[in-house]
Amino acid sequence: MTTPLDRHSLASIAPTLAAITEQTLFGTIWQRPELSKRERSLITVAALIALGRDQQLPWHLDFARQHGLSNAELAEVMTHLAFYCGWPAAVSALGHLPQPHHQPQE
Repeated sequence: MTTPLDRHSLASIAPTLAAITEQTLFGTIWQRPELSKRERSLITVAALIALGRDQQLPWHLDFARQHGLSNAELAEVMTHLAFYCGWPAAVSALGHLPQPHHQPQE
């Protein structure tokens, strides 16, 4: 598996795509008032999970947290999606969330 691209590495490889992404996607689409950034993050995460775009998921999960989504809410999204886009897609996505530390039972 290749290393996921972030905004900076994308710009070094494909500067035009990076510029269009910054200007159109993040500069225009994400700024529209009809949906909050929290809602846009929720939609984006759900779409990435449904499409199996695991490489893009870590960055967008962090972005979703910046927009107010908790790990518990993101886990619930993945649980809900298991029945609409498939169990494997949801379980693969859950692997990108922080794992709780379990204490061994005595």
